[in-house]
Amino acid sequence: MADEVSVLIVDDSALMRNIISKMVEATPGLVVVDKAMNGKFALQKIPRVDPDVIVLDLEMPEMNGIEFLKERKKRGLKIPVIILSSIARRGAEITMEALSLGASDFIQKPSGSISEDLHVVKDTLTNMLLGYGGRYRRLQGKKVLTPSEYSAKPAAGTQAASPVAGAPSSTWSSTSSIKAALGSILPSTGPSKPLAQLRKPGKTEVIAIGISTGGPDALRLVFAQLDADLQTPILVVQHMPPGFTSEFAKSLDRICPLEVKEAEEGDIIKPGRILIAQGNKHLEVEKKSLAAIARLTDAPLTSGHRPSADVLFASVAKAYSNHALGVIMTGMGRDGAEQLGSIYREGGLTIGQDEASAVVYGMPRVAHELGHVMEQVSLTNMARRICDLAKAPR
Repeated sequence: MADEVSVLIVDDSALMRNIISKMVEATPGLVVVDKAMNGKFALQKIPRVDPDVIVLDLEMPEMNGIEFLKERKKRGLKIPVIILSSIARRGAEITMEALSLGASDFIQKPSGSISEDLHVVKDTLTNMLLGYGGRYRRLQGKKVLTPSEYSAKPAAGTQAASPVAGAPSSTWSSTSSIKAALGSILPSTGPSKPLAQLRKPGKTEVIAIGISTGGPDALRLVFAQLDADLQTPILVVQHMPPGFTSEFAKSLDRICPLEVKEAEEGDIIKPGRILIAQGNKHLEVEKKSLAAIARLTDAPLTSGHRPSADVLFASVAKAYSNHALGVIMTGMGRDGAEQLGSIYREGGLTIGQDEASAVVYGMPRVAHELGHVMEQVSLTNMARRICDLAKAPR
């Protein structure tokens, strides 16, 4: 179908190209327009196939992923790129370099055709492709399909529904997660009746941010624009696998005027510091007599995630009452939406990223519809609004 989000797959492994292709082709709203075995061939194919989004391996012969991204930048190509990253430490470092060169996001490469993690990778990757590719299509003035317009793909009853032997077909054909990914093109029910606040907002002493799909790109933009004299500490839950959050924090620290680091157990929550939650660890706050400190826990997943924005928001609301600013940004699903209301109820301030600028208007959409968002803000204005609210005397 001509209006589907078109995907170019670039990987030197024939097996990986086949696995990713099957994931894409089994997803309503997506289509593979071509494949390439390295960056050089991909550049040759782009003018002909005109993809909406690119899936890119980093380690390839002749022209690797980093070299491709440099050439993409030189040519002024704006097509979004999703990186397939290995889980090794070196893979995390190269992945962050790829993000700094303009890649939009990344996902851990599946470990094989019979791997149990394939269905998780499939759901995450295809939602990224729909989110980034759909947004790019809209910017190009092209139509983006709504779930009701998707053709059944593959046809019901076929054996092609899953590329993994024995995997349930519902994993591969359900459109529920697709609807979540494309929340920005579904009709909104609008906010419910606002909650009653227990007290008036006080001076902001902490900022808590929950963000997911689309986050790496968004945080790079926001953190680069923060005021150097912002004294309010910032805590961030960005859904990201273990092993990557340390390198991600380092990459943000290089472009942000404030200190950015991966949160460690017992870290002091102090002015001018941004703490990024560790992958696979919940981030909470404990207030002691002399200072507030970060607590990392292995508690069960909340809202399907660890770290969870819901856990962070609930902890911040309890520790800071009406002296907190909660921010919910681009991401699939509803993590953070419920407990952002805890900050609001306690008398804190809450803002959400707006529909137009979110790659995936899922988390902020649910929070808005629950009545937990006091103000919707565009990505380009987010840093300015955060700083203004944090500095305002109350």
